Formats: sequence, structure tokens, C-alpha cells
Amino acid sequence: MLSRYNKILLIIFFTFLSIINLSAQQFTIGLKFTGLSIHPKGALNAHLMPYKLDKRAIFVINPGIALSFEYFFYKDIASIKIEQAFYKDCCNQLAGFTHIGLRGQIFQIEKHSLNGGIGPTFIYRRNWYKLEGYDDTFDFFKGGNAESDWQWQFIWWGGEFEYNYRLNETTELSFSIIPYIPELIELYFGTRIIINEYK
Repeated sequence: MLSRYNKILLIIFFTFLSIINLSAQQFTIGLKFTGLSIHPKGALNAHLMPYKLDKRAIFVINPGIALSFEYFFYKDIASIKIEQAFYKDCCNQLAGFTHIGLRGQIFQIEKHSLNGGIGPTFIYRRNWYKLEGYDDTFDFFKGGNAESDWQWQFIWWGGEFEYNYRLNETTELSFSIIPYIPELIELYFGTRIIINEYK
């Protein structure tokens, strides 16, 4: 099932590249560390979450990494970004996401910039139904039975806000927010390396 959706995302990516202006002047490569999950209402399965920072699991640590490649097709304002993450989810099991989307610059003031983006995202995790005491009253994922090894979900509207602070000509500190409001907000941070900066 994972390979099927990854193929869909790759087809979308290369189709898009074939119709945009290939004379773009800038690429970025990103490495970020995940991060922190925020459950504004508290987590239904807080009792299963070993890295929670409070009793209701409003804040839960999710250690992992996210790699990204971003291609700017209009100056340094509009881009397409592909991202792959692997991390430990709130129940300390292997999880990840694959994302491709359009990005646009919301503002840039001196060394500070804010970008926003949206696009299809495939999310997956080891099956929580195998965990004793799992409450599936609210279950966002498919693959909902104890016989499956994985649960997954594909969404077309996966979004991200990314704040960047320019350290020098080639390096930025980067902080991302992925909102799944009202249930979940994901935070992660790291660096972006700029290649062949737009002039």
C-alpha cells in the first residue's frame, strides 16, 4: 500500500515539473527534526503515550527526522516541495509521511521569511489496534483492524507554515507548523541549505 501512494506522488511531481519553467534559479535542501505534537483538546489515548509532557497528552514529543527538496519556479517566491519524514509517533511506534505541494512566500522582512503551502500528503503509522487499551472512538486512519501491520491516510489538502531565519547566504534556520486543526498541531525545526540562490 505504501508503494502505491508513493508512486502516485512521484507521478504528480514529475508531471508538474514537465509543465513549469525549468529555468528556475534556486533549490533548497532541508533537514528538520520532529518535534512536538500538540493535541489542543487532549489526546484520547493519553494512557498509551510514553513521551507525553502532561497528563492529558496535550504536548507529546515525537523524535525523528524530515528531509525535503524544494524547487523554485518563480524567483524565490513560488516553489514545489517534496518532503519525507520518519519518526516515532505519540505511542512510540514507527510512523511517517510523504508530502508534495506548492509553496508561496507570505512575507520576507530582512532575514525573516514566512512561507505557506498545501498539497497531497500520505501519512502512515504502525497499527495502534495492536496496542492493549487502544480507544478507537476517534480514528482518522484507515487499516482499522488488529490484523493489519499499518494504518494510513491520504489527504489532498495537507498544509504547512514555515518560518525561516537567514544565517548567511546559504543557510537558514527553519521552523515548521503542520496544522490538523482542531485535533492536532505538529511542530518541527532544523535547517535549509540554499543552492544556486536566485539573483
